[in-house]
Amino acid sequence: MATKNDVLKFIEQNDVKFIRLQFSDIFGRMKNIAINSQLLERALDEGVIFDASAIAGFSEVESSDMLLFPDLNTFSIIPWRPQHGKVARFICDIKNYDGSQFMGDPRYILKRSAEKAKKQGYTFNIGSECEFFLFNIDADGMPTTKPHDSAGYFDVAPADLGENCRREICMVLEDMGFETEASHHENAAGQHEVDFRYSDVMTAADRIMTFKTVVKIVAQRNGLHATFMPKPIYNDYGSGMHINMSLFKDGKNLFSAGEDSRDISDTAKMFAAGILEHVKGFTAVANPLVNSYKRFVPGFEAPIHIAWSHMNRSPLLRIPAPKGEATRIELRSPDPSCNPYLTLALILEAGLDGLQKKMEIPEPVDTNTYNLSPEQEKELKIQRLPSNLYLALEEMKKDTYIKEVLGEHIYSKYISAKELEWANYNSTVHPWEIDNYLTAY
Repeated sequence: MATKNDVLKFIEQNDVKFIRLQFSDIFGRMKNIAINSQLLERALDEGVIFDASAIAGFSEVESSDMLLFPDLNTFSIIPWRPQHGKVARFICDIKNYDGSQFMGDPRYILKRSAEKAKKQGYTFNIGSECEFFLFNIDADGMPTTKPHDSAGYFDVAPADLGENCRREICMVLEDMGFETEASHHENAAGQHEVDFRYSDVMTAADRIMTFKTVVKIVAQRNGLHATFMPKPIYNDYGSGMHINMSLFKDGKNLFSAGEDSRDISDTAKMFAAGILEHVKGFTAVANPLVNSYKRFVPGFEAPIHIAWSHMNRSPLLRIPAPKGEATRIELRSPDPSCNPYLTLALILEAGLDGLQKKMEIPEPVDTNTYNLSPEQEKELKIQRLPSNLYLALEEMKKDTYIKEVLGEHIYSKYISAKELEWANYNSTVHPWEIDNYLTAY
């Protein structure tokens, strides 16, 4: 763990001139302000004031002054900035001007949940698989929806035109101290994936936020536009953010049923049962956009049904081949437009609720759930995820546990903003309507 003196000494010896103080709004969008490196010591001690009324979901103008406090453990040089007069960054915690905790800070919500788990002796580890698209830009430098290539799953160059960009993304991340496990072309044209090595949940969330910034910057440097929009192309694959998780205690993976077992432990089953119990309630956070639900359609590998299975990739939760201490659960519904701090907090708390209440997991579903008929769904007692943002928000309101985890501030601000988003979408006349109705009626 870095100390203040270590960081200040490094900055002085390595020609760091500017410091970016980064933080997330409640919708998972990265924000930042820059200060001169000479002001960092004061920032670490006293915080840096900013106008929170300008940040969606934070505060009103009459109580707008808040403070950013850099987290020393997130210090990193920004590799794509000049190496003479370097630029570094910190991810920050947010406090009210009087020094009290700001309850609208998404990072605090996750930190609180992680601390709750720690008090019970648990460490929650996460490895994410994050998908995105690379699109061409037009003559004016504006993004298009034309994929950068026409390659498919695991294709290689020359079909995979994004190979060099993807490699540069991984190299930049490694320069910032991240460990990536794999990267490859995904199913759709222009679609890519980068997988992270597991880390504790706070580090994982910080890395997801940084990853999204790095991808966009590197793509721009390569004359491309990167997007984490869940479903940018009609009738093609969408982008997910699969969450691989495990729960450790005293250095042991509690999800493992033993080196030779092909099953998961009872602890893992109760944890998974908690996720299945609350997934409807947190879907509006894990899949936050109107567009998110265009991904939840049959035939494109996104989960639709609330079910689990061993290795079968069609249900919501799957258990990749158990491997002793590497045993994990994979949640396949979140998409990369979500706020990772809030999403991971809700997943963790849902699992902990399953443990506390000793919830029983239903029988695994080993058939291809994409092809289930309504009659089969009824027979198997399988429910579906919400099919649009409005229904997801209604489920969020029904699950009181979601409000308990998020707190009143974020819960109310989030629902209000997303209900407005749905209303605006619902009242907009879309090109599909013009194409189908203008001349027919």
